[in-house]
Amino acid sequence: MDNAYNEHLPEIEQRDWSEFYPFSKKSDPPDMPEALGLGVELTSHATNLVTRQSRTGGLIYVNKAPVVWFSKKQNRIETSSFGSKFMALKTGVELLEGLIYKFQMMGVLIEGYCHTCIDNMSVVNNTSAQESVLKKKSNSIAYHYVRSKCAEDILRIIYENTKTNLADILTKVQVGATKKAFRVKIMFAGD
Repeated sequence: MDNAYNEHLPEIEQRDWSEFYPFSKKSDPPDMPEALGLGVELTSHATNLVTRQSRTGGLIYVNKAPVVWFSKKQNRIETSSFGSKFMALKTGVELLEGLIYKFQMMGVLIEGYCHTCIDNMSVVNNTSAQESVLKKKSNSIAYHYVRSKCAEDILRIIYENTKTNLADILTKVQVGATKKAFRVKIMFAGD
């Protein structure tokens, strides 16, 4: 499979989460048809702008084509960028799971995990390091939900600098050359 779009993304080590989430097992739908043809690769970009009420934005690519993009004001006000980023990530993972299910029910093979690019190092560390401990109870549902999906190896999370995070166009005002460059990168990622 042509992997030109993802070649800038590093291979992410799979970690053993069984001690933390023993119930998290990757499972296919019971009535899923047999996969036919070539598989697809998924990549996700997630971000938000920290204001009084944050905006969640994300892009999900299938192979090199953007197939899901979303931008929505968050329902609740978070007191930290960490909390709002985790809420944004949870939303993105829920959309990713829905897309995976649709592909599985159409008989499309999903190859590997979804590279999920996040522009907040604290969120990356808290979702990637099993020894991390959540200190804020209000974020615990999103925290454990995302980590359990990492345990299932549905996604692996890596850091993406905010200057290159394509999802920022969905959450922040972009001007001039930056806006144009992001639009081109989003639509022509494989060229």
